[in-house]
Amino acid sequence: MQKITPYLWFDTEAEEAANFYTSLFKNSKISGISRYGEGAPKPAGSVMTISFELDGQEFVALNGGPEFKFNESISLYVNCQDQAEVDWFWEKLTEGGEEGPCGWLKDRYGLSWQVIPSGLGEMIAGPDAAKSQRALQAMFQMKKIDLNQMRLAYEQG
Repeated sequence: MQKITPYLWFDTEAEEAANFYTSLFKNSKISGISRYGEGAPKPAGSVMTISFELDGQEFVALNGGPEFKFNESISLYVNCQDQAEVDWFWEKLTEGGEEGPCGWLKDRYGLSWQVIPSGLGEMIAGPDAAKSQRALQAMFQMKKIDLNQMRLAYEQG
């Protein structure tokens, strides 16, 4: 068992969300479901928590009710190998959700994600400040990250 496990609060969609997320990531699975019993704040037999893994990372989702909503103060970072992987995750995770700036999005459940290609960090934090600044400025104009456009901006000049 990992030491730190993200615990996600949903209104009633925990099982649906876990099934959606596990369908997107390789090496993922539902690992356990607990249900509300008699006298609980939700209907007896309905899903209380669902444990799942996304590419080996453990998560727990709770059907806790409408009191709390996700916001951008926390996000899940998806490190993509290339632009094709960025495009695939972006398409799947924005379906029913919304695009945000600089590689951020909210999925259909309101959970924030960052879909980022490998190599981005080296450009925006590289040893050449002028190149890094150009790449960063290009990124500020994007929703989904376009690694080729960022490379062009980085190499200009």
